[in-house]
Amino acid sequence: MKGTILIVDDIPENIHVLREILKDDYIIKAATRGQKALDIIWQDSEIDLVLLDIMMPEMNGYEVCRRLRKDVRTEFVPVIFVSAMGEVQDEIEGFMVGGNDYITKPVQPLIVKARVSNYIALYRQRVHLELIVAERTQALEQNRREILKRLSVAGEYRDSDTGNHVDRVGEYSEILGQALGMDEKFIDYLRLTAQMHDIGKIGIEDNILLKNGKLSDAERKRINRHPQIGADIIGEHDDALLSMARTIALTHHEKWDGSGYPVGLKGEEIPLEGRIVCMADIFDALMSKRPYKEPWPIEEVIEYIRSESGKTFDPKLVTVFMSNAARLAEVFFKDQKDEHGEDGGR
Repeated sequence: MKGTILIVDDIPENIHVLREILKDDYIIKAATRGQKALDIIWQDSEIDLVLLDIMMPEMNGYEVCRRLRKDVRTEFVPVIFVSAMGEVQDEIEGFMVGGNDYITKPVQPLIVKARVSNYIALYRQRVHLELIVAERTQALEQNRREILKRLSVAGEYRDSDTGNHVDRVGEYSEILGQALGMDEKFIDYLRLTAQMHDIGKIGIEDNILLKNGKLSDAERKRINRHPQIGADIIGEHDDALLSMARTIALTHHEKWDGSGYPVGLKGEEIPLEGRIVCMADIFDALMSKRPYKEPWPIEEVIEYIRSESGKTFDPKLVTVFMSNAARLAEVFFKDQKDEHGEDGGR
């Protein structure tokens, strides 16, 4: 496949000379002004190399190169200055603004061909390697997400009554994060890592976790360790996704008034993701049938969450919940209908 070269020179005759040298081997595009050159290259991702004059009206070649290097789309596209300015200082300035090479006019065809060929080959190799890295990174990211997903299911696997609890908590958290105006990356990570909130239940004995009745003080103390167990399972990492997963596992039972566990964090000491998942988790738990309780009517759930503003829940988050309660309920009832083939007990 032929490479594409952009020739930038305010004198058409100079463009013609370079075009004649290179036209048999490359696709040639041209511009006689710096801004026009920028418009072309920013709109055409296929440009493999720029041959750039320096002395041009309105915007000289140095400035064109500076702007190319400041833009992520073109920061690595090879730039060869082609100029009648042959002083050493001219070449130094060309390299200082990000140029890759410097050819002095009048040009020698063999030199032009050799330089162009070498830089295009190097650029294409770089692009190819970046593509391979991106593909492998994407595959690793997908595998990591799938592993996290499988681990999240493990935390609920022994309890048949929880159904798709972890999936719903992730979806509720996504809705609340969007309503709070969080950025896309935060919301993406939140939905996935919210599903890891109860991974620590792996470390809780079945006779406690599945007990059909009130827990004793000792049993309650034991089950209250699951946030710390979950944090220990996930571990501490620099990776943002795993870091959020650990934070949620550790803090999703903390309460706004400081009466939660395992640490007793209060107010904004509790990370936002922990506050969000706390609400999502409790909403789903109240809506669901569990070994120790029947499902609550949606109206009672909404009223409970309203009444816990400033106690269990962040007041700002309660306001957001009230505005989105219908959407959250729709997620729950749709999942119940899909799972049981009925109206989910509405």
